[in-house]
Amino acid sequence: MIKRDIMKTKKLEFCPGDLGLTAERICYSIGYSSKEEFNLLKDMVTELLELSNDICRIRAQYSVFENIGLDSRQRSLEIGEVIFSPGKIIYGQLKNSESLVVFLCTAGKEIGDVSRQAMSEKDLLRGYVLDVIGSELVEAAADLMQEGIEKDFSSIGDKITNRYSPGYCGWDVREQNELFRLIPDNYCGIKLTDSYLMDPVKSVSGIIGVGKNVKKLPYTCSICDMQDCIYRKKRQL
Repeated sequence: MIKRDIMKTKKLEFCPGDLGLTAERICYSIGYSSKEEFNLLKDMVTELLELSNDICRIRAQYSVFENIGLDSRQRSLEIGEVIFSPGKIIYGQLKNSESLVVFLCTAGKEIGDVSRQAMSEKDLLRGYVLDVIGSELVEAAADLMQEGIEKDFSSIGDKITNRYSPGYCGWDVREQNELFRLIPDNYCGIKLTDSYLMDPVKSVSGIIGVGKNVKKLPYTCSICDMQDCIYRKKRQL
């Protein structure tokens, strides 16, 4: 039974201009933090943000599952007939969940296409900036999706966890395949490669825990040993 008035599934589309990305944020993600460094890229980043607003179709979708099982001994999650082994760290954050949200989100293929085109034309800086913008767009869209989920569940007295994705914090990326089985209609149009990576590349997937006794932490970098991670960089913002 789905919790009162909370929708079981939801499909979303975002305009890049509504995600709040700024040239300053993109420059910081690239590694430029001083005013002098920012001024070197400001015009290009502003132009490419405007381009992304014209070409990107950013989509997200999620499904809420209440028929779940949690095995503390195996540190596994069961959603329907699908079993996940997310590892000690992620299981520890999800273990008090009463239901689980499975989500997909993508910035679409267009931003990747123009980034690769710039690279092929030897405009490496432009290609790299477009690549960073694509990453920031999909993360900002996932943030906005998560804020909506949090608001919906808080209205009935529930909390949510952070979002957790295969490939992070010890969760085997091969379990992407099982996660995608839970969203068969795939409104986002994301495909998996033979190595279980997502296509379009600027996409995210994962699980969010829901319940009265779960926590959404400001950052979970301190509990994770993955150093090369976009979330660890965001912690310094």
